[in-house]
Order: sequence, then structure tokens, then C-alpha cells
Amino acid sequence: MLLNLREILSVAKQKSFAIGAFNTTDLALFRAVVEEAEKTNTPAIVQFAPGEFKYATPYFFEYVKKRLESSKTPFALHLDHGKTVEDCIMAIKAGFTSVMFDGSEMSFEDNIKKTKEITDIAHMVNVSVEGEIGTIGTTGNSDEGGVEEVTYTDPKDVVKFVKDTNVDALAIAIGTAHGIYPKGLKPKLQLDLLKEINAVTNIPLVLHGGSDNPNEEIRKACEIGIQKVNISSDIKQEFFKTVLNILNDTGSFMPPKVFNPAIEATKKIVHSKMELFGSLGKANYYK
Repeated sequence: MLLNLREILSVAKQKSFAIGAFNTTDLALFRAVVEEAEKTNTPAIVQFAPGEFKYATPYFFEYVKKRLESSKTPFALHLDHGKTVEDCIMAIKAGFTSVMFDGSEMSFEDNIKKTKEITDIAHMVNVSVEGEIGTIGTTGNSDEGGVEEVTYTDPKDVVKFVKDTNVDALAIAIGTAHGIYPKGLKPKLQLDLLKEINAVTNIPLVLHGGSDNPNEEIRKACEIGIQKVNISSDIKQEFFKTVLNILNDTGSFMPPKVFNPAIEATKKIVHSKMELFGSLGKANYYK
């Protein structure tokens, strides 16, 4: 079941849970997320940043789209951190049901103008749009980008941005960073700020950079009002750690013997995130 972002997140908001959005990059990571979602009857979002899209090539998404459409489990196919109109259009042409335009490093006025341009195009073909205000941090080990100094989302900006752009979901900055945090750094979510933002808008809210924050903070954020949590580094780290261990321990270079155990190890991380976000087993809410 292939839905757009508005369709999949509206149910999550109504039922008070969040959905994991996993950057899957290639066939192995894609299989780990989709197969675990189907096994546990859990809605999920599979997403690709522009660099991952170009790595996979548009032909790969012919398979991805058919695989998700044929499933009984609800999925959305989402472009993560599109930076240009061209990024978003390439994803729409490939069959993506949702795109993110990240204008967070622009001026507020330019971000509104460019995001509105994207929503006008995407909504004509029933594709959802995620916008972003405030800036996500970076640890320097992620493809999704970010800035060294986080600019927290101002609740006063949220109302105007949503009204003027007509976005379907909004990524907010409340203290996360992309990537795995360096040893000794203890991130802390500004949950009071999340409460303020949630109080001024009914739009589904998105948390980027959620891989390495304490579980209880993430769980609380989902309870307060986050409906989509992006996960990239956690699953990739587990996948390649398992691959490296197999190579070092056995010397095997046969893909099924190396990749299949890595896929199974990644599924355990995917499962734990689904449980953390409160979405585990919630596919029955979708008809």
C-alpha cells in the first residue's frame, strides 16, 4: 500500500504515534525496513536523500514503487532533504509520493517562497511536501547535512510558514543533529519548545537527526506531538558493522553470506525504533 505523506501521517497524528522514516539507500537496507514492517504489521516511510537517489539510480525506484504498491502494509516513499526544485521533480518523476524541500538555511521569506513553489507543483500530482524551519545540527558524519550552531524553530514562525506554504508536514529544530554523536556529547531535546510548537499548529511535525538521542526523550517527543522521526545513521552503522565483522571473521565475500546476516541485524534496529515511536503493529488503522 503506497500512500503519500499526508495520508500516512494523518492517521499517526489522530492515533498519537510516530512513524519511522528510514534512509534505505540500497536494496539491502530497503529490504530490512520493508520486511520488518510487513512482519510486524507496522506503517513505515522509506526515504532517500538526493545523494542516495543518484547512487541508486532512477531505475531502482521502478522496483521500489512496485514493491511498496504490492504490499498490504502502508508505506510512503519520500525524498529527504531536497535542496532544489530539480531535486524534488526528479523524485516525483521516479514515483515518490512525498518530497521534502529543505530551505532552512535560506532567509525565512525565501524559504516560504521556494517551499510554496514546490507545494504548488507537487500537489498537482497528489505528492505531499515536508518543509523545514529552524536548522538541524550536524556531527560531520552524515550525508543529510546540517549546521554547527542549531537555530531553534520559533513557534511564531510556524503559523505563518504553514499558512503561506501549504506544506503537509513540518520538520522542526528542537535540539537534534544528523549523524552519530561524538563520545562525550549528550544531546538534549527542548521538549517544552515542542509543546509550544504543537500548540500552535495541527500539522504533523517531523524530527530529524533522531538516531542518537536518548530513547526516553524520543519517546516523550512522540507522545507530545512528533509524527515522523528520521533514522539513517543507526541502521547504516549496524549494517556495516555486521558486514565488517563477517568479513573479518570468515573472509567470505559471497553477497548472500555477508549481506543476509547484516539485513537481519538491521531489522532488529528497525524493530526497536518502531516500538520506540509507538507505531509497532499499527497498520490496521489504515484501510
